[in-house]
This record gives sequence, C-alpha cells and structure tokens, in this order.
Amino acid sequence: MAHKKAGGSTRNGRDSEAKRLGVKMYGGQKIVPGNIIVRQRGTQFHAGYGVGMGKDHTLFAKVEGVVKFEVKGALGRRYVSVVAA
Repeated sequence: MAHKKAGGSTRNGRDSEAKRLGVKMYGGQKIVPGNIIVRQRGTQFHAGYGVGMGKDHTLFAKVEGVVKFEVKGALGRRYVSVVAA
C-alpha cells in the first residue's frame, strides 16, 4: 500500500472575531433611553446632550428623542446628542 508522510503544520489559520463596531442609530432616528447609538474604540464620537458613555466608549441614549450628529469646536470634534422629537 502506498503511504503518505505526515503533512507539516501551518502557522496561519487564525483570525479574531468581528466586534460589530460602528453607528447603530443614525441622525433623525427616534430613540429611547438605554438604546446604543455608537459602538467604538476610543472617542471617534463624543457624548453630547442626553447621551452617556460606557467604559468601553459606547454611546447610549439617556433620554427619549431623536438622534442628532454635529461637529463642534476648533478641533472639529463629532458629537452625538439626543434632542426632543
């Protein structure tokens, strides 16, 4: 019978699981307290009025209303707020 030698191993074949980051609620969408608006690494978006920030920089709604994205200040920081509907 024919025999085959054992194949060598490879150092590849691993990848990390996707973290599902990004904007979850867009400008103009209605939102209720506790809803996640943005999942992010670091502060790409800053918390504005009616928005809280979790320890992993996740932005979430603290009040009911409509999502509003805006750019403020000399540094051009992007803020997310929740305004009354």
